[in-house]
Amino acid sequence: MAVYIPFDNSFARLSAEFYTRQKPTPVKAPRLIAYNTSLAQALGLSVDTLEERAEVFSGNTVPDGADPLAQLYAGHQFGTYNPQLGDGRAVLLGEVVDTEGTRRDIQLKGAGPTPYSRRGDGRSWLGPVLREYLMSEAMYALGVPTTRALAAVETGETVWREDALPGAVLTRVAQSHLRVGTFQVFAARGQAQELRDLTAYAIERHYPDADGPMGLLRSVRDAQVELVAAWMSFGFIHGVMNTDNCSVAGETIDYGPCAFMDVFAHGRVFSSIDRMGRYAYGNQPNIAVWNLAQLATALIQQFDNPEDAVEEATQIVHDMPGLLETEVQRRFAAKLGFSSVQAGDDVLIDELLNIMERAEVDFTAFFANFRLGMGRDLFVAPTEFDVWFANWTQRVCNETDVDTLMEQHNPMVIPRNHRIEEAITAAVAGDYTLFHRLHRALSAPFENNSEFEDLRLPPTPTQEVKATFCGT
Repeated sequence: MAVYIPFDNSFARLSAEFYTRQKPTPVKAPRLIAYNTSLAQALGLSVDTLEERAEVFSGNTVPDGADPLAQLYAGHQFGTYNPQLGDGRAVLLGEVVDTEGTRRDIQLKGAGPTPYSRRGDGRSWLGPVLREYLMSEAMYALGVPTTRALAAVETGETVWREDALPGAVLTRVAQSHLRVGTFQVFAARGQAQELRDLTAYAIERHYPDADGPMGLLRSVRDAQVELVAAWMSFGFIHGVMNTDNCSVAGETIDYGPCAFMDVFAHGRVFSSIDRMGRYAYGNQPNIAVWNLAQLATALIQQFDNPEDAVEEATQIVHDMPGLLETEVQRRFAAKLGFSSVQAGDDVLIDELLNIMERAEVDFTAFFANFRLGMGRDLFVAPTEFDVWFANWTQRVCNETDVDTLMEQHNPMVIPRNHRIEEAITAAVAGDYTLFHRLHRALSAPFENNSEFEDLRLPPTPTQEVKATFCGT
């Protein structure tokens, strides 16, 4: 086969404490669903035919130079520490250095059981594969740091969850799969040397200017600040911000029960397993700080005298809420056409969001309409909005790039939950038309394209998706 992937597998050169070598389990009848040609070109891949793509990205063919493995990590899941997790249904084929000089992982999700599967089958059914493909590529188009989708392949096999479902494999591309939980597992085990090796590796790979463990902590903090602020500005709810789902590289990772809000509410939760609202929309900044504190706790364990690093680590973590608040305000200010945040803007932003919540206004529809000079009609009783709008008009009178800023920060189309579910339902029945149409629309989310006007619309009461599921 004419398959070429320029692997250079740095993680596999670390000691075997960090992973288990594990080949993907072959599938019965792979069939390509989607292939991200532009991403493949940026990675320097040459996998030319549909048959080759199906074979490689299902795991049936392991290309030359690959060094497949499953990574070890631990993590806090809904606040409770699990001492060993790891890749239970994913296999890292290897790494490539892309055309911009960035090292990236190529990982198969749904590739079969590993030593970390915890009695699971290691497979994925079609729904979560399509959801992650659409969501991650939509996030990329929105400019949010994220893992990418390279390929999706049907397996021709049945996956059993509550029902018999069609199986699939997703190929995910990430700057790395290092997580807060990757550090936690070695800290908890008292493996200081492995923790030092991992810290050095993470610095070299992601933050070469960082000065030691505390420099790494500060760099991860700053990356997470940018990431979570971006989530907030687009109404995105990750759903499962466990420490094993928190990327050291600052990318959105592990799209499980994630969702974009329809009606705005600070306490909005979609994840069916988040019964207490730990990972609600408005709580995401707090959880980001909590996760950073867990990374800090892990990193200081590599010092001969950990107490020597406590004060600096504590200050790095304590600075994060203020940094997050500033970045969230900056992003919302841009959504309103403000070139910078001025005194009183925080009040103006908060007032708008509170008015929207009381009026049960759709988050994305409001900002999309607002950039077009509309939005008032979304309020059944617009008196409060009219007062706010008068204050906004006064504030914006000296701004010069209002329209440009709003066009750049307010998407017209997002991967709405009901459209994702419609695409999955149709695909299970063998029709991928809506999936591919959604993907086209989401690749240019800020364009005011009448072709996709129906995909902008909020759900009707009968269309509304009130809960999302992890899919594992």
